Amino acid sequence: MEYSVISIVGPDSMGIMETIAKAIAGFGANIEETRASILGGEFAVIMLVQGEDESREGIKAALTEALEGRGMAVAVRATVGKARGTGIPYLIETISLDTPGIVRAVTAVLLEQALNIENLECAVASAPLSGSPMFTMRIAVSVAPGLKLAALKAELAKAAELHDLDISVRPLKIADGDRE
Repeated sequence: MEYSVISIVGPDSMGIMETIAKAIAGFGANIEETRASILGGEFAVIMLVQGEDESREGIKAALTEALEGRGMAVAVRATVGKARGTGIPYLIETISLDTPGIVRAVTAVLLEQALNIENLECAVASAPLSGSPMFTMRIAVSVAPGLKLAALKAELAKAAELHDLDISVRPLKIADGDRE
């Protein structure tokens, strides 16, 4: 059995996930992981699928045909199985007023500390009382043995000060839903 990553993006409409799942199931492939969201008016999904190597092109053709007329872009590519972090899983969370450059500032620190991002989610929502646009971000990383957690926190604190962020770093638990 081989693994593929499938990504599909296009205008949102009812039934997209069922159409995708039906096309993949038609090849006896198994959907192992999925991230799907509506961003603006666009639906975006990325998934890890396990199936026979020779089914990859058939799955792409079936998805393209099943989604025809919906304006969806479909990409299917070979990949390795589920990636696993090699360190201790941590969750980095931020909340602040929405301003440009927050994602860049935090991810730059992670790159400087040689941390690979395993999952990143961010969103903007209105604050309950003021209605101000509040930005939240959650990043899952694996902290390798030997990395000084205090150094990571110090560098994130600098980014927090520059961008007026409330930022936290804590061990990630399975119940947080970001890792298996």
